[in-house]
Amino acid sequence: MPKVKVKRASSTVDMTAMCDVAFLLLTFFILTAQFRSQDAATIETPSSISSIKVPDKDIMIISLDKTGKVYFGIDGQPTRIAMLENIASAKGISFTDKEKKEFSLLSNFGMPIAQLRSFLNLSNEQKGKLKQPGIPTDTTGAGPTNELKEWVYNARKANNNLRIALKGDNLAKFPGFKNVLATLQAQNINKFNLITGTEAPPAGWKAD
Repeated sequence: MPKVKVKRASSTVDMTAMCDVAFLLLTFFILTAQFRSQDAATIETPSSISSIKVPDKDIMIISLDKTGKVYFGIDGQPTRIAMLENIASAKGISFTDKEKKEFSLLSNFGMPIAQLRSFLNLSNEQKGKLKQPGIPTDTTGAGPTNELKEWVYNARKANNNLRIALKGDNLAKFPGFKNVLATLQAQNINKFNLITGTEAPPAGWKAD
């Protein structure tokens, strides 16, 4: 007598709940993501072997491109606005609320203070095309034309917990780097991080 084959019912899985969760997660990441603004200059850092990570919060980054131009940036929009207000008070100038908002969106910049207002009133497309001249420095680190010292001082005044990192291009010349160091040393700043690219350690290498 032949066996009676039981007809198998096709199984179905309700994916509605999973789709809802996926869209909720996607919406969450879109709303909470912080889009990074365009850097003022492209800097190719040298590579190194290090187990020390540069902090991603309360950080001041002084950048040096291959031509020796200096760029400056800090994290946190409220801190950027407070720093700009400190500069305005020290220099006897004023910025509109719109200009402050535009400045707070800059991850870094390389404009002399006298040209900063006109730069902030440019469109985003114009800002991206403009070659910024860099922040003025000097060999003494504390001369009247050295504007980097003004930004460093007023940034720390806005947030005293800022840690300093230097980011130099692989082709940057030493005189430009020396001017940045002189500016920091003039304010008794002798501790900072160096931002470099990552390089695979050789076999047997161990961090101290």
